[in-house]
Amino acid sequence: MNEASNINVRGTIDELYRTESRRILSTLIRLLGDFDLAEEAMHDAFAAAMEKWAEEGIPANPRAWLVSAGRFKGIDVMRRRSRIDESGAEIIEHLEADNGDPAEFADRAVKDDELRLIFTCCHPALAPDARIALTLREVCGLTTEEIARAFLTTPSTLAQRIVRAKAKIRDAGIPYKIPSHDDLPGRLEAVLHVIYLVFNEGYSASSGDSLTRADLSGEAIRLGRLLLELLPANPQAAPFEPEVRGLVALMLLQESRRAARSSAEGDLVLLEDQDRSLWNQEMIREGTQLVRRALASQSFGAYTVQAAIAAVHAEAPAAAATDWAQIVALYDVLLQVAPSPVVELNRAVAVALSDSAEAGLQLIDGILARGELSDYHLAHSARADLCRRMGRFAEARESYERALALTKLEPERRFLERRLHDLA
Repeated sequence: MNEASNINVRGTIDELYRTESRRILSTLIRLLGDFDLAEEAMHDAFAAAMEKWAEEGIPANPRAWLVSAGRFKGIDVMRRRSRIDESGAEIIEHLEADNGDPAEFADRAVKDDELRLIFTCCHPALAPDARIALTLREVCGLTTEEIARAFLTTPSTLAQRIVRAKAKIRDAGIPYKIPSHDDLPGRLEAVLHVIYLVFNEGYSASSGDSLTRADLSGEAIRLGRLLLELLPANPQAAPFEPEVRGLVALMLLQESRRAARSSAEGDLVLLEDQDRSLWNQEMIREGTQLVRRALASQSFGAYTVQAAIAAVHAEAPAAAATDWAQIVALYDVLLQVAPSPVVELNRAVAVALSDSAEAGLQLIDGILARGELSDYHLAHSARADLCRRMGRFAEARESYERALALTKLEPERRFLERRLHDLA
């Protein structure tokens, strides 16, 4: 084969790795029952493809070829191990007996395999940080170094977290399967929670020098879209689709504001001060359509209600035109669906802008008096802002200083310092 053909084969393999490696890995995990063995077998299959395809040409179904090759590579490894540990002989016999059409087994269950992998990585038996790390590594394909950088930890710490999660799956016998219809609501809730945690860290970082991390929010949206694509193929999961739709809508509507949320210097720009011409209209259109469909289902939850609130903001041509009364009403619904002090705080801010600053301040003071958000910097920042608007500058200063002492994000620190400077 000439050099041009080799370049074509390499290009095809690179593209397949980029677009299909996560699907191939999902199927190999199902076939081999071992995360690490499946990953090793997949890489061996891609290496073998470079050699074989250069000699024999690219097969008609490259993904099926890679799954088949990976399966046999995995069996070879297990056979070598079984010489040391005879307990693997039965498993190998079972795997070798499954000699169906490689093209068929690669295509028929690929969507379910991806869904199985998502549910396994987000299993409630795993610690929350382990679920996030494992999902980003195995489902999204981020490297250990990329995940560690995003969460401000070391690659070795992150690698240990992933190793422990895999060991937990193996030792606890966590099944690699889609939950039954009865178990699905709780398990799907855990999956959506992991996706939203990843998005939130990317949209509004909890600490560090940068306000946002686009790589993480982008991966969370991709994962949400993937879940939305996979669920209709599984009838037992279809009834829960509206809330997945609501989560994707929420992420898109929030992400649409990314370019306007910080200045060229990386400083925080409040919603009311943002240049709305920078908002991504394509994301707003898609998010709005998704949330309307989710609401129309009459079977939605907290993510959908939050998306509806974000849609009201997105529809306002200017901050002054925001329908705050509708937002307060939506927060009332959200408090029924998913009550929390943070939702109460956000409702209080909406009340301040819908009715009066005094009314909002009374609500915030009531929340702080209960002590539930006394260490939450945004509660003190919101109180400070209302006091500032009402001319109660001494109280505003005290609350800004309290918020400044609690924030861990550098752009928010600079914003609060400017507010304090303006009060001087």
